[in-house]
Amino acid sequence: MRFSGKTAVVTGAASGIGKATVLLFASEGATVYAADIDAAGGAALASGSNGDIRFLATDVCSTEDIRALMDRAAAETGGIDVVFNNAGAAGARENIAEIDPEGWDRTFDLLLRSVAFGIRYAVPHMIGRANASIVNTSSVAAVGPGYSPTAYAVAKAGVLHLTKCAATDLAQHGIRVNAIQPGFINTNIFTSAMECPEEKVPTAKAMIAEISRQAQPVARGGQPEDIARAVAYLASEDAGFVTGTSLVVDGGITVGPRHAWDQTMPNLFDSLRAYVEGGAGSGDA
Repeated sequence: MRFSGKTAVVTGAASGIGKATVLLFASEGATVYAADIDAAGGAALASGSNGDIRFLATDVCSTEDIRALMDRAAAETGGIDVVFNNAGAAGARENIAEIDPEGWDRTFDLLLRSVAFGIRYAVPHMIGRANASIVNTSSVAAVGPGYSPTAYAVAKAGVLHLTKCAATDLAQHGIRVNAIQPGFINTNIFTSAMECPEEKVPTAKAMIAEISRQAQPVARGGQPEDIARAVAYLASEDAGFVTGTSLVVDGGITVGPRHAWDQTMPNLFDSLRAYVEGGAGSGDA
């Protein structure tokens, strides 16, 4: 019961990583304020759990909604111990040569600005709380291209730098700030980004799981619970000496080219070496 007697706020709570984290926090004793624009999903989450889960309909692109969320959590429980800034979506899909300003701004409002103001409006209610902790959702897309659309990747890179800056700003208050970098996690973000019809979602998710199983050293699809457990670590006293950093939970997808871990794949350098050595041998002969 690592979070017994603590108050946690989770955004993007109605599904996927947020939902798994809400359930884990609640199962370990926290009073959890679950925030999402999905009112039906959030209400079902709150009513379907044995833990103390309180749903608040919240649009994280509205700073007033974020302020109201943090103020209510603190007013009802006396303060905030943990914040998980998790709400997100794939955002604008166009590349940099095609994206329009509105799509860019909308993506950054959701993925980066909301995190900044989630921190901003939570901090007054976290000062003085023992082992207060903030965790922000970034992504493996933050470390290089090829994992997501451009706007998403750049915004998630911003989350990493914001995390470091906030960790230094809030050290004086004893508030730790870290980020989590999920890899290929089988949530609704992929099917929503592809505008997948509801009747095709189960099959699409099965395909996503199979694709991710083959794309990384850990040969299974990533699940929301994998991220939830990592978030709980960063938020708990177990990580009391950890701040200003990020935890990559990606099944190893970022370790390097596939030939680095899949021996059935050709290695360009091995092929080149074999060619050079073979050529030299025939020349010497």
